[in-house]
Amino acid sequence: MNTYEKFTKNIVPFGRISILLGIIAVLIPPFIMTFVWGYNPGLSAIIAGAISQISVSGAFYISEPISYYPIVGTSGLYMTNLSGNAVNMKIPAAAVATEASGYKAGTSEGQLMGTIGLAMSIYVAVFFVIFSTILGQTVVTTLPENLSKYFELIIPGIYGGIFGQYMVKSYKTGIFALLVAGLMIFIVKFIPGNPSFVITLTSVFSTIYFARSQMVKNNK
Repeated sequence: MNTYEKFTKNIVPFGRISILLGIIAVLIPPFIMTFVWGYNPGLSAIIAGAISQISVSGAFYISEPISYYPIVGTSGLYMTNLSGNAVNMKIPAAAVATEASGYKAGTSEGQLMGTIGLAMSIYVAVFFVIFSTILGQTVVTTLPENLSKYFELIIPGIYGGIFGQYMVKSYKTGIFALLVAGLMIFIVKFIPGNPSFVITLTSVFSTIYFARSQMVKNNK
C-alpha cells in the first residue's frame, strides 16, 4: 500500500462522518420550519419538486463522480459533495492545480494535486461567500444592466477554458464531445418532458468510451 492509498484509507471514515453531518445540517432548517413553525408546502408539492429536480440533475449523481474522480480522487469527492459549487469553482481549481503540477489526471500524484487545489478553492470560496454576502449584493444591485448581464457568461467561460485545456491533448476527443453534445441538444427537444439530463449522461459516457478507444488504438 503506497502513501496515497494510506491517505485515502484514513480519509474515508472522516468523509463519511462529514457527509452524514452535512445531511443533518441541511435537514435541520426545513424540519424546524415544518415541526416548530408549522410551515410546509405539502407532500404533493414536495414530491413534484423532487421529481422536477431529479429530471434536471439526476444524471449528475452518476456522471459527476465518474468524471470528477480522476481529477480529485476519493478525498476530493467528499469535499466537493460537502462544499458544493463544484462545476464553476472546485473542479476547475483542481484541474488547474493538476495541470500546473505536471502530473497526469488519474494518477495518485495527479489526484493528490487536484485535492490540494480543491481544498484551497474551498477556503477561497468561504472567504468570498462571506465577503459577497456582506458587500456583494449591494455592489451587484448598483451595477448598470448592460454590465451585470455579462455575469451569465461566467460559467460558460470557465467550462470553455477547461474544455480547451484538455482538447489540446486530444483534439479528436474534443471534437467528438462537441458533436455528441450538439446532437443530443437537438434530439432532446423532441423528447416529451425535455429531459435535459440525457444530454449530460450521453455526452459524458460516450466521450469516455471514445477517449478509451483512442488510447487503446494509440497504445497498439
